[in-house]
Amino acid sequence: MTETRRLVTPLTDADCAALEVGDMVLLSGVVFTARDTAHSRLRESLIRGEAPPFDLNGAVIFYAGPAPAPPGRVIGAIGPTTSYRMDPFAPLLMERGLKGMIGKGKRSPEVIAAMARHRAVYFGAIGGVAALTSRCVRKAAVVAYEDLGPEAILRLELAELPVVVVNDIRGGDLYDLARKERLHSER
Repeated sequence: MTETRRLVTPLTDADCAALEVGDMVLLSGVVFTARDTAHSRLRESLIRGEAPPFDLNGAVIFYAGPAPAPPGRVIGAIGPTTSYRMDPFAPLLMERGLKGMIGKGKRSPEVIAAMARHRAVYFGAIGGVAALTSRCVRKAAVVAYEDLGPEAILRLELAELPVVVVNDIRGGDLYDLARKERLHSER
């Protein structure tokens, strides 16, 4: 635990297998932003048999809706949103190749089980530092659902975004681990 790793997307099964709950990761490469409505549209298009607007194989989705870019910047403030709202959609996306998710907060038992089944991981991003997080974004472009404004799906190119592994492929959960350690220390 607490090992710092550098990873570049797309993620592989081996990348995900090497990660453990609590590992610090500096994530680089392409990730896609998507929130509730974009996830709903993605699910509906997949159910209809349509191709997703980006390749899900090895993909990472950042649960975020960034602010518009100020003059001279690639993107505005960008921070994680609460992940449980995407839980109804996550298992299908993992089944189709999604390997990583970035957000904040606890995931459902169903999503944790899907991560184990599909060898995917959930990363926690630091909330409250969205202006600093935006400095890790080198490029940003809308790839789908432009009508959603800041909640459109964006393709981001990242350079060393700091995240922590909250859930690994073995069913580990950083929130549960922290709670157990706190209870043990209180005895």
